[in-house]
Amino acid sequence: MVRKPVVSTISSGGYLQGNVNGKLPSLGGKEPPGQEKVVLKKKITLLRGISIIIGTIIGAGIFISPKGVLQNTGSVGMSLIIWTVCGVLSLFGALSYAELGTSIKKSGGHYTYILEVFGPLPAFVRVWVELLIIRPAATAVISLAFGRYILEPFFIQCEIPELAIKLITAVGITVVMVLNSMSVSWSARIQIFLTFCKLTAILIIIVPGVMQLIKGKTQHFQDAFSGRDASIMGLPLAFYYGMYAYAGWFYLNFVTEEVENPEKTIPLAICISMAIVTTGYVLTNVAYFTTISAEELLLSNAVAVTFSERLLGNFSLAVPIFVALSCFGSMNGGVFAVSRLFYVASREGHLPEILSMIHVRKHTPLPAVIVLHPLTMIMLFSGDLYSLLNFLSFARWLFIGLAVAGLIYLRYKRPEMHRPFKTE
Repeated sequence: MVRKPVVSTISSGGYLQGNVNGKLPSLGGKEPPGQEKVVLKKKITLLRGISIIIGTIIGAGIFISPKGVLQNTGSVGMSLIIWTVCGVLSLFGALSYAELGTSIKKSGGHYTYILEVFGPLPAFVRVWVELLIIRPAATAVISLAFGRYILEPFFIQCEIPELAIKLITAVGITVVMVLNSMSVSWSARIQIFLTFCKLTAILIIIVPGVMQLIKGKTQHFQDAFSGRDASIMGLPLAFYYGMYAYAGWFYLNFVTEEVENPEKTIPLAICISMAIVTTGYVLTNVAYFTTISAEELLLSNAVAVTFSERLLGNFSLAVPIFVALSCFGSMNGGVFAVSRLFYVASREGHLPEILSMIHVRKHTPLPAVIVLHPLTMIMLFSGDLYSLLNFLSFARWLFIGLAVAGLIYLRYKRPEMHRPFKTE
């Protein structure tokens, strides 16, 4: 595949194409008069890295998935085990990505690792599936959750109109796209704020739950493993719901080239984030069962709202707002990270060249962000998103598995590779 030469912008231009060798142009080189190189700057600190991971993982999953996990495990005790095991498995996957991210210091995540190990064909397939289907569908689904929860306080006594949900969702998607087009710093700062909102939402559930335990409200934990036995088909579905709630630990690897001191920042951010998320998820599920029985949880369409209505009284109206902010944070983190995937793929020649352009003043991959907007809108106003996403989630995990297999392959084929962080 022939790669096109680097194109520099003159002062009147708007964009600059990335370096064709897989590395962003450095600021140290000398440029002809009237020309300058434009790069994605290293603005991702440890705190921002943690906020990207936590802020993308914690979306609507922990507020919706408990029903799916319980439904497919059949008992309270087994559902808590599934939540814990999913956290441990996600940590193992995240540590594998930490090794890959510190060994291959390029943005792009799964795409870059598959390209480095298995060559251009599977990487090409990976990025086009992500661009056309997975990312627009995933963004539309989490955005619909945002639209539904943000309108919840205004439609307490009646059903929320589907058109109203989609219109508010479209506004939310547009705001996220504009934000990521305008400034990396502001996008990262807002992500930090939204991450604190997410953790606040979880604490609003955990703290009353712990108080219930102190009061001796443990009736729903008695005979925790009694109930319907989990079927052979049920357990994989339970893991699917659990892993969906944990999805997002890989997004920091999409922006490796923008991370300050990636050899230390990436592993540390991953370990801290996964410890916080796993602990928070398990404690949140314990809190649910201090107030809601297994049967009541299965009948609820919004577990967090049902829980807050039981314990928090009028303050329960704040919970849908915090959940909506949580979903908005996942939208923002996902768009921020995946736009870098498209930027890198374009730089490698696997996507149209315009997607590797960087705005000369704002230092954002503007075309790579904007391309998601019409595709997401099409998904939003089209058919059954959830069936499509369920089908394509298999493709996402398949490519993640392929990237982890690439780690093992590199261990044997390139043992001399410099590995600042190694998963033993």
